[in-house]
Amino acid sequence: QVQFVESGGGLVQPGGSLRLSCAASGSIFSIYTMGWYRQAPGKQRELAAVITSGGTTTYADSVKGRFTISRDNAKNTVYLQMNSLKPEDTAAYYCYAQISRSVLARAFDYWGKGTQVTVSS
Repeated sequence: QVQFVESGGGLVQPGGSLRLSCAASGSIFSIYTMGWYRQAPGKQRELAAVITSGGTTTYADSVKGRFTISRDNAKNTVYLQMNSLKPEDTAAYYCYAQISRSVLARAFDYWGKGTQVTVSS
């Protein structure tokens, strides 16, 4: 089994900042890509930012220059620093990770339960 502990969501005013954290634990051999997807009401889930085990990052165009993703491989944890938040950033943010559970196993996608981010005055 793989478990995620997500934290850091909440209510913030436009222009404010939040930091999301997601720690993976359980039967884990290796974690490849980790990151965050988000889903606003009535919309499809979309990539916010991801980071490979080697540190290569990918951001949605809408968050470039405002969000910064990082990870601590020793702690199996990924972070998302969100600055200059806008009302359109309001969404449920889901932690994502590609995990292999043994040396012979292929990697599968795993998802957290999500943490709500609301940007409103």
